[in-house]
Amino acid sequence: RGSSGGSLISHTTQHTLFRTPPSPATKMTAKKATKSTGRQGRAAAPTGEEKSTTRSARAGVSFPVGRLARYLREGRYAERVGAGAPVYLAAVLEYLCAEILELSGNAARDNKKVRIIPRHIQLAIRNDEELSQLLSDVVIVSGGVLPNIHASLLPGAKKKGGKAGKKSAAKSASQEF
Repeated sequence: RGSSGGSLISHTTQHTLFRTPPSPATKMTAKKATKSTGRQGRAAAPTGEEKSTTRSARAGVSFPVGRLARYLREGRYAERVGAGAPVYLAAVLEYLCAEILELSGNAARDNKKVRIIPRHIQLAIRNDEELSQLLSDVVIVSGGVLPNIHASLLPGAKKKGGKAGKKSAAKSASQEF
């Protein structure tokens, strides 16, 4: 049959030449190969031994490595883009998303909710020191603010001063109204 380097004749033609009945799986791939791919001048995907794997699958990440490579090239960040750059970028973005989703899920569970809303994302980011520093200039719509009341505004703040508070109040009488 065909050599290991690939063959110019399709599987259905090979089956016809060698008089072996094609299997149902071969019939399905033959139908897919004959269908138009929707792009002019593009050959059908290789079938059989050569199964194409995405760069995301090879790298073991969920984010689209090929799309990130295209964005890096089209964004003109540099004249040339190495093969490892989009893989590294995809891994970093996937890690950041997983971290934010985990912390947001914890915030949602603390509020007895099942669904993550922007408020939970805001709480997750602002309560984490490193994420808060990374996303310090980011505004999350409908995120709200962290609950924070200054210590001097609490009702028990004046009583804690004791004698030292009375002495300082006597020295600066001009500050009393």
